[in-house]
Amino acid sequence: MIVALDHVQLAAPAGSEDVLRAYYVDVLGLTEIPKPPVLAVRGGCWFASADGAVQVHVGIEAPFTPAKKAHPALRIRGIHAYAETLAAKGAEVVWDDNLPGHDRFYSFDPVGNRIEFLEPR
Repeated sequence: MIVALDHVQLAAPAGSEDVLRAYYVDVLGLTEIPKPPVLAVRGGCWFASADGAVQVHVGIEAPFTPAKKAHPALRIRGIHAYAETLAAKGAEVVWDDNLPGHDRFYSFDPVGNRIEFLEPR
């Protein structure tokens, strides 16, 4: 029986950890969490929400191609204010009204992965 989603894994090119940290920590407001040493040698970085309930892991992949269609969807409280914060920090915000009962937008991390943000109305 499935009880929860533990994390979402995205890919990134080698050497992109610093720009990923700037986006996931400074723009999105997540906290970087340590990778286990055996996995840290592979590169990449892991991030979590303040309560640890949401985790995004970004691993190194070669060759790298950003996820343009596949994406994590992060549920937000106060989505309009959150979108304004992201835009003020230089992140692209693309609103989409095609999901009934929700406000939602997409943004892209610095290596081109699409991320959905949504809030039920």
